[in-house]
Amino acid sequence: MKQSLHIVLFEPEIPPNTGNIARLCACTGSQLHLVHPLGFDLSEKQVRRAGLDYWEHLNVQQHDNWDALKVWLQDHLPCEPRIFGLTTKTKKKYWDIQYQNNDVLVFGPETRGLPQEIREEINALTIPMRSDAPVRSLNLANACSIVVYEALRQLDNADL
Repeated sequence: MKQSLHIVLFEPEIPPNTGNIARLCACTGSQLHLVHPLGFDLSEKQVRRAGLDYWEHLNVQQHDNWDALKVWLQDHLPCEPRIFGLTTKTKKKYWDIQYQNNDVLVFGPETRGLPQEIREEINALTIPMRSDAPVRSLNLANACSIVVYEALRQLDNADL
């Protein structure tokens, strides 16, 4: 299956979330990008356990920082990258986008989200929640799954 989406975890902090997202990428054929620093070592048991035995089926790209990721995208994508970042700090909903092959979906660190300087560089999207919700945000792996499957639904990815 041809990879059609790029999933970026910017400075992820919680090993099981990264493992679960790696598993999602293996199941959907999405390219996983990890932007350092990571809040853990990839060899940690929790990361491997959450990703089960799917790590060998992934093409994981690691980047030293945000700028290194942007250079990689410019050098490896067939067109100008369309970068979307998920945040609670916007009103534009993730379903209002017409997704395209090679779109880049960026998710920030679990405890602090994407920094403002990155949000200003990208197209910020949100997954709406009740206005009186007793929590700040969804779990990172759940949020990633929601957006990835909406994008793939729009792309009508017949290989899934």
